[in-house]
Amino acid sequence: MQTDFMSQTPDQTQNEPLSDDALRQLNAKVTEVFRSLAIDKRRLPASQLNKRGIPAYVAEWVLESVVPGQGELTQDETTKVLDWAARVIPGPSEQHIIKHKLAQGQTVKVLTPLQAEIQLKKGKEPQRLAQLRLLGISDAYISDALLEEQPDLLRQGMWGVVELGALKDGVAILSFKPMQASVNLPLFKEARRKFTLYEWRAILLTTLGFDPSAFSDEQQTWLLCRLLPLVQKNMHMLELAPKGTGKSFTYENISPKVRLVSGGNISRAVLFVNNANGTWGLLARFKVVVLDEIQTSKFTNPEEIVGGLKGYLANGKLTAGGLHESASDCGFVMLANITLDDQQRPVKASLVEELPEFLRETAFLDRIKALLPGWELPKLSSKLLVGTASPLTVGLKSDFFGDALIALRDDLSSEAYADQAVRLGGEKPYRRNEESVRAIAAGLMKIQFPHGEVANQDFYKYCLRPAIQLRQGIWDELYALDGEYRQYESKITQAKK
Repeated sequence: MQTDFMSQTPDQTQNEPLSDDALRQLNAKVTEVFRSLAIDKRRLPASQLNKRGIPAYVAEWVLESVVPGQGELTQDETTKVLDWAARVIPGPSEQHIIKHKLAQGQTVKVLTPLQAEIQLKKGKEPQRLAQLRLLGISDAYISDALLEEQPDLLRQGMWGVVELGALKDGVAILSFKPMQASVNLPLFKEARRKFTLYEWRAILLTTLGFDPSAFSDEQQTWLLCRLLPLVQKNMHMLELAPKGTGKSFTYENISPKVRLVSGGNISRAVLFVNNANGTWGLLARFKVVVLDEIQTSKFTNPEEIVGGLKGYLANGKLTAGGLHESASDCGFVMLANITLDDQQRPVKASLVEELPEFLRETAFLDRIKALLPGWELPKLSSKLLVGTASPLTVGLKSDFFGDALIALRDDLSSEAYADQAVRLGGEKPYRRNEESVRAIAAGLMKIQFPHGEVANQDFYKYCLRPAIQLRQGIWDELYALDGEYRQYESKITQAKK
């Protein structure tokens, strides 16, 4: 998608916190620079599409398809969106109504995730089957042509508008209109040059649905750190926080290539591979897998899962019983609640004490690169989200933004910069500490400086220092739990030049 950018590049040294007036003026600039890729984030809550159970990256695509435009939704636009949603977005109680319509020979259009698989059985013709989980349909017919046109249907699946029709022996996919996100990474980087660092950070937070004026500079950094698994391959993180801080909010609304698992049984077959049928699990099919509420999740054969995870987190290899082996660059994120005192500080001396015992093994924790201190963030409320009182309301469309972040995974210029800039202090720095700090710093550089232009002091303040803090959280736990790690320095520091 071609966009004409403003010709004037801001002075990158003018990175000062923005006043509310400056944030209001930034609305026009974001719209001018990003044009059709920008959206007023107030449109989504006003549309009430979030109440239909669809993530933000889908809902914003619906808004652009049904009522394209800028600014807040008008009453007529809201009515039009709600009418469209009533016709096309099925509720949980409408499965059998849709199936009844199909049985009557009607065609039905629904907005739903669609995933396909190929079944190969000896002596039989290959079967191409589509799954529509929201409709309770697991064996719809789908054409070769559609699978060739949309190969992601065979990977993690896709959201889109599906037209269904009934055949004599089942249901068929007649047509599919997928979400379209066009990412031109060079243009995305060029757009970054038009903003100061503080402007860019404000735009990113607004894109995620947060009001940047409601957070301190450090809190903004912690919120942006949740994006690290999208921009960095094999970025494995743990976030600990009390209930209600919105730990899963970003992940469930950022991209269809991010899979949030909340509740239910977690097994080796779900994560790695199902040995019974050879189907690869979530870590093979998605870019980021997030396990929510792990302190109460049910793990089937937990020792077996942790054994597999230790190998995967260390080298990116997926194995299952010696029968299957593959490589993956999927990021792995664990979210858990912890108890705080009346000063909003963790009660337990060990931050991981409230995790299941098998997840506290130091050989496993060591392979987690970062511990995000979610207790430093306020509990999520309407005052923290983009609303009518927010000074900055225009951000990037979620589907475009998520794809842009994932595209940055293959841009290794930030890794090269971090390799040169990051040297840990001490007589013998621990290798995994150094690798983790470099990976985190490189990821934060991609998020905040995707164009690759960063002053030394900004790299230290906004990339390296938080990277050290995130790894230090893991290192403190290892240092306290296992004497093996006490042969190294207790504090991670940057080497003096």
